[in-house]
Amino acid sequence: MNQMLVTEFLILGFSETPRLQGLLFLGFLCLYTAALSGNLLIVMAISASPALHTSMYFFLVNLAAVDILCTSTILPKLLDCMVAGRTISYWGCMAQLFFFTWSMGAKLLLFSAMAYDRYVAICWPLHYSTRMDTWVCVLLAMVVWTISLTNTSVHTGLMLHLPFCGSNVVEHFFCEIPPLLKLSCAPTCLNEAMAFTVDVFLAVGNFSVTVLSYCFIVASILHIRSAEGKRRAFSTCFAHLVVVTMYYSTVIYTYIRPSSSYSLQKDKVVSVIYTSVAPTLNPVIYTLRNKDVKVALRRLLS
Repeated sequence: MNQMLVTEFLILGFSETPRLQGLLFLGFLCLYTAALSGNLLIVMAISASPALHTSMYFFLVNLAAVDILCTSTILPKLLDCMVAGRTISYWGCMAQLFFFTWSMGAKLLLFSAMAYDRYVAICWPLHYSTRMDTWVCVLLAMVVWTISLTNTSVHTGLMLHLPFCGSNVVEHFFCEIPPLLKLSCAPTCLNEAMAFTVDVFLAVGNFSVTVLSYCFIVASILHIRSAEGKRRAFSTCFAHLVVVTMYYSTVIYTYIRPSSSYSLQKDKVVSVIYTSVAPTLNPVIYTLRNKDVKVALRRLLS
């Protein structure tokens, strides 16, 4: 009954200085436009090009869909708060939490699936067509979306059972688990334990799988005789690992500690990386540097 006392939350957001507020609005608008248009172009180009209907691009389409879900859950409401007002309804806040946590879990799992796909392609090229056929890819995608959906359902369900009978000021720019736990007037031990456990499994576990896969990939690349081939392969692997490490490290930093240590200014900056910057960089790192995708994009745009 106490949670019904809070019918809306106040999103604190960023600076209240009008000039800085305008710059932040422009910055986030550019990030959202770039992320949305880039990921939509990737989905359209891969879907329209039969030559790109392979397992690698299948997972890239799923990654683009996750990035679209993530940015569309966070940034439009943030831009609206900067212009129209900083309030969000209780159920709107819970919906934002649900879809963001869903996209975050799916991305963590997708990184592992994509790393495994590259491992099989480079280390077992003769068995690639059988180990990564259509049914295997579809099964992996179903596992990714199902596990992430189960994860967000548990977190959102636990959050719905918490009473919010004090302050309704969310010290963040969107409804995320750590700042919401600080507002509850009931013990949050179960919520924190669940967030810690899931983060160890999804973030630390999947990051370990991804790094291990790339270690095997690098070992195989070292056997390539061509110096140019080695350079291109290392360049691609390095770019992928930069994006993966940036995403995993920020998520682990946010969720693998108690809510009492939550820091307003530091955590907002960290959250911008995995909610806005990473979805904008993914199309560039994973696909726009690829010749086949560039050809497909030129055909699509022409």
